[in-house]
Amino acid sequence: MKIGIVVINWNGLDLLKKYLNVLIKNSVNHNVYVIDNNSEDESVSFVRNNYSKVKIINLDKNYGFAEGYNRGILKVKEEYICIINNDVEVTKDWLKPIEKKLNNSPNIIIQPKILDINKKSCFEYAGAAGGYIDKYGYTYCRGRIFDTIEEDNNQYKDGEIFWSSGACMFLSKKIFNELGGFDKSFFAHMEEIDFCWRAFNHGYKTHFVSSSKIYHQGAATIRKDSKKTFLNYRNSLLMLTKNLPLKSLFSTLLIRLIMDILSSLRFIFTGKIYHFMSIYKAHFHYYLMLKNLLKSRNNGKIRFNYFKINSIVYKYFIQGKKKFFQL
Repeated sequence: MKIGIVVINWNGLDLLKKYLNVLIKNSVNHNVYVIDNNSEDESVSFVRNNYSKVKIINLDKNYGFAEGYNRGILKVKEEYICIINNDVEVTKDWLKPIEKKLNNSPNIIIQPKILDINKKSCFEYAGAAGGYIDKYGYTYCRGRIFDTIEEDNNQYKDGEIFWSSGACMFLSKKIFNELGGFDKSFFAHMEEIDFCWRAFNHGYKTHFVSSSKIYHQGAATIRKDSKKTFLNYRNSLLMLTKNLPLKSLFSTLLIRLIMDILSSLRFIFTGKIYHFMSIYKAHFHYYLMLKNLLKSRNNGKIRFNYFKINSIVYKYFIQGKKKFFQL
């Protein structure tokens, strides 16, 4: 089995210098691609001059994570692909358990164990040991709920999860193409969760493989600023509108609106004015897109059992359940 390992890049020269060599070294017999979103630094020349076997896919502008991958993956020849960030350090033999899993179950999406590059004994925020969503679209992971990060003690075993982190996910091109790839309107952030939700609605499963391990730097491309807050809140609303059962769509969105207002007040109290404004900007952009979103819904491919708990916000902030095993 050959896997096309596909790295998205935009002005990530420092990250490519730091992590690309390790990726190539630990991915023998597999092809590595770099999709470049029209970088203005020396990313492309660095890859071309130092790694002649890496296949470079040049795009004519910055399409973001979502559409960047959509366009780049069209040029990947392998049957299976690995979507991986440019700020990931892979480990020796990280691909062996993935190959075994795909050989046995070719029609699934897979996430490896994602640990923090800066604190290697702990899970990393973006994915940890596999993701879930609550009824209102708030995300959480095995090993990470909001800002509470667990230490990795091998407490989370292989099994089905709801979503895989876009920091590193494996799947067949067949599934990617059948579902239409990532939703380009997301640009970046949460497009992989929307993708996994659509896969779930189509009957595909997402699995966590604990014996494949990577380290993620995290927030290296989209930092924790007001732009990320905007994308987070807006894209979450887009995702809900696309994938919720119709009979619960408007009541769920109404409750989500109230929760977002409360969330915005937390930013006010902590002096984060730009983050506060980003939430309302996100809602404004969402309402402009709402009519087209409702038209594009595939009501025949909606499943009701997408969540395991009603509200992770209530569990975390009211009941004080900070870790996944407490839920």
